[in-house]
Amino acid sequence: MKFWKYQGAGNDFIMLDQRMNQTITRSDTQLIEHMCDRRFGIGADGLILLQRQEGYDFEMVYFNADGRESTMCGNGGRCIAAFAHHLGLAGNTCRFIAIDGPHDAVINATEDVHMPAWVELQMKDVNSIERQHDAFVLDTGSPHYVQFTEHLDQKDMVAEGRAVRYSDTFKAAGINVNLVEKFPDGLHIRTYERGVEEETLACGTGVTAAALSSMADAPEQAGVVEVPVFAKGGRLTVRFTAHGNGHFSDIWLCGPAQQVFEGEWPEKRSVR
Repeated sequence: MKFWKYQGAGNDFIMLDQRMNQTITRSDTQLIEHMCDRRFGIGADGLILLQRQEGYDFEMVYFNADGRESTMCGNGGRCIAAFAHHLGLAGNTCRFIAIDGPHDAVINATEDVHMPAWVELQMKDVNSIERQHDAFVLDTGSPHYVQFTEHLDQKDMVAEGRAVRYSDTFKAAGINVNLVEKFPDGLHIRTYERGVEEETLACGTGVTAAALSSMADAPEQAGVVEVPVFAKGGRLTVRFTAHGNGHFSDIWLCGPAQQVFEGEWPEKRSVR
């Protein structure tokens, strides 16, 4: 089974081209978890299938590192657009379908596949942000909890993330937890991801959630906004149109996407 490894701002994914052969199915939870394991497998935050879908360039099917199919992954969406460009499915643009609906992407790539491409991915519109005490809860394709804080680099992200993710409010469905600090150069973010159950170097839907939440205290502000966001794995940018009162449209998640390596996984390898 041939695979490709991609990363976007340190958020890394196993990519499989399943247009011709369906080697992985949604029921292969243990196998996917094994492939994503950083000690016993390839190692990744998630695994993504690229499949045929009528009316689109392709379909994106995303699994978390626990092997379970999950909601939208923003950096994974940017990486699969770069992967489609590598496969010759996409030129400078593509349109694909994911679990949360259609996505458009713009790909600025060089001829060297191992050089990072700059990929801009259109995310779904957001029509509301819920305030919970001193935090914000919203869905940017995946559910996110965003809390603004100080001394971000001193936080125990795993402990704080798990406290929210496994709280009575969120433990049933799970939620991604983001701590964000405002600096003059933009937002700095750390994210605990459900399904990975650890801090990750970046989370695209989390970066998007943070950028939109930074406007939540200015409900009257409207117009085009661009917010730089610095994750542990690199810099991303979120561009959107604010309409006031928690309504945002034309949301684009922008940043690097890079092929790291490719290889072969024995199809008959058993899981541990």
